[in-house]
Amino acid sequence: MTVTHEAIKEARMKIAPYISMTPLVRAPALDGFLGCEVYLKLENMQVTQSFKYRGAIHKMLGLSNEEKERGIITASSGNHGKAVAHAAKALGIDATVVVPDTAAPFKVAAIEELGATVIKCDVAERFAMSARLAERHAYTLFHPYDDVEIIMGQGTAGLEIIVQQPTLDTIIVPTSGGGLLGGMLSAIKPTHPGIGIYGAEPGMMARYSESLARKKRVKIESRTTIADALVTDQPGVHNFPVIERYADGMLKADEDSILKAMKLLLMEAKILAEPSGAIGLAAFLDGSHVPAADEKVCFVISGGNVGFDQLSQLETIHYE
Repeated sequence: MTVTHEAIKEARMKIAPYISMTPLVRAPALDGFLGCEVYLKLENMQVTQSFKYRGAIHKMLGLSNEEKERGIITASSGNHGKAVAHAAKALGIDATVVVPDTAAPFKVAAIEELGATVIKCDVAERFAMSARLAERHAYTLFHPYDDVEIIMGQGTAGLEIIVQQPTLDTIIVPTSGGGLLGGMLSAIKPTHPGIGIYGAEPGMMARYSESLARKKRVKIESRTTIADALVTDQPGVHNFPVIERYADGMLKADEDSILKAMKLLLMEAKILAEPSGAIGLAAFLDGSHVPAADEKVCFVISGGNVGFDQLSQLETIHYE
């Protein structure tokens, strides 16, 4: 199975009863700070407060009755796990989520509250552990990004953007393993090749910047970043070829700029975003992309699952 524009259109029809068509809003209060005409695609207002629900429910709806009966397992730093747990509960399926020891405690608690079984492990071992447990218990494995069905589901956000604002010049997409970026590229580029689509990743975990420079999937050293949903150490097998073919570039942001972007969104646009969701704006604050003043730029706010410990760090942050 291949991720195509047409396949993503079919995915959109399948998941429409289960997801929200999230708002895309103009945010003129941010223009002066970012140097362009700012638009925000608010996936923080999606079911489970992140784009991850799109992929999770899409894959789950495709399971056979036998697969549903055996249960599912996934690895997640938080948002994907919450999405899987929510979808599994809605469809009456047992779910197990392997979470890294770097996961935010409030995200882990949210997964448990939805009824999923949580297993903790070292961040570098989470995918291997979920694969071993899937084999041992005959669970269906839900990879958080390196899965065609997941990528198709995430790509539905791209179809919405084109309907909501077809005259955009540029779209900035938070990027970790590449599920959202790969899906959005597959959804948009075949029909709107003139729109520039860039990924944005933490400078601390620049797996795509390094991989694209070397023209192969590179595994980087795991480091701690405030963008706790963007901690994957290597691009996905299914994701990398799509991103290498279609992406217009990869932007990077440092830790201080991520916090500045969070506060900027909160104070000037009244949008609550988690650090990973604000990374596109952070990359612009860092100067990773210098837009034209009249450039219409859509920043995908990929999630809004943020804890008080992260919010408390904003008190001393200045973004002027």
